[in-house]
Amino acid sequence: MSDWFWWMILGMALVTYLPRAIPLTFLEGRELPDAIQRILRNIPYAVLGALIFPAILFIQENNIWFGAIGAAAAFGIALTGANVMLVVLGSISVLAVYSLFFS
Repeated sequence: MSDWFWWMILGMALVTYLPRAIPLTFLEGRELPDAIQRILRNIPYAVLGALIFPAILFIQENNIWFGAIGAAAAFGIALTGANVMLVVLGSISVLAVYSLFFS
């Protein structure tokens, strides 16, 4: 393999390692303020929404209701306060039932 391949792997390793190592190093033994902790707790939901929203619109070209029903199910389950995994599994279950009866 050529040198650029190994440099690329090293670069990707640094880019993924440094954002994790720096906060652990400098914040070790300290507690963050409550406002920051609340913000950090919501990051997985924000990222999941940003990743899923484009797929809602283009999940099936001929049936836009499939994405809309999945999004509505996920939104409804999330409003109950369920964790991210239950939201994902719940919307998958709703879409499985929908595809059995209406597809």
